[in-house]
Amino acid sequence: MKSVGNRDIRWGIIGLGKIANKFATDLVTVEGAELYAVASREQQKADEFLTKFNAKVAYSSYQALANDPNIDAVYIATPHTFHQQHSLLCLDQGIAVLCEKPFAMDLAQVDTMIALAQQKKVLLMEALWTYFLPHYGYVLTELKNKTFGNIEKIEADFGFVRKFDNQSRLFRKSLGGGSLLDIGIYPIFAALSTLGVPNKIVANAEYFDNGVDSSCTMEFHYDQATASLHSTLKENTPCEAVFYCEHGTIKINKDFHGPTTVSVITEDDVRTIDFDYSTNGYNFEIMHFNELLRQGKTQSDIMTFEFSQQLMQTLDKVRALIGLNYSVKSQPKP
Repeated sequence: MKSVGNRDIRWGIIGLGKIANKFATDLVTVEGAELYAVASREQQKADEFLTKFNAKVAYSSYQALANDPNIDAVYIATPHTFHQQHSLLCLDQGIAVLCEKPFAMDLAQVDTMIALAQQKKVLLMEALWTYFLPHYGYVLTELKNKTFGNIEKIEADFGFVRKFDNQSRLFRKSLGGGSLLDIGIYPIFAALSTLGVPNKIVANAEYFDNGVDSSCTMEFHYDQATASLHSTLKENTPCEAVFYCEHGTIKINKDFHGPTTVSVITEDDVRTIDFDYSTNGYNFEIMHFNELLRQGKTQSDIMTFEFSQQLMQTLDKVRALIGLNYSVKSQPKP
């Protein structure tokens, strides 16, 4: 892995869709980092992205970006089914990789990515940005300290309406589309990051005609708690994460996965905390990743390999329960 010292960390972005635009918007606000190179399969799209964010180089192939010796870190924002392939591409060149969630398509692919990162001694992290947002850190601390006693129940949902479009990434099974991998991962994350791996999972799903899951409902069972989780592409839901504890309730308000507020509810009081966000929220994971890179670390102490493996293993279990099969195979090292 390259040593960056105190100079600006030079970032590349592979895949220039909607989320890459949000990421780049926040990246340019982070001190000590610069957007150096971008890559799309279409040169015009890469050129337009370069101009919009004042990057230095625009590539029409992902391999070309990975071959650029000036790049320190790469953010991978391609469709789910390409996460492993593009991560391996960059890791093989010694480039630190921040790969958008879900890390890959199944546990076998995740294990392959981690193995190469460890072999190459290169930093690799899943970009599940929620873990690094201040409001979520606040909630984790309150729950860990048992400020309101033990968690008895979690309710978390993520749902919105999109008109079905078989050409859209969101609805294409070949690209890992559907509610579970795209948005169901967030309610699952809320349960795993607070209660850990469940003892038992019950799940059922509904499907579009092309075999992509339109909604998924899950129940996670623990020794002393339960988690009711839901994702859907067919209705607008509150998109909240609610933690019912023995002596109070902590509710992460609408769009709990992104910058938002937190309400603390007790018998005597309801208090809402505003975290004064001024960005899209991606800057927090970027700053964490940059610090890891400067310290020469190859794994996050927050979004650990073990947690990413547990998250993917849980997704695999849910998929098995609802009969959702993407027919993916682990790809060889490029």
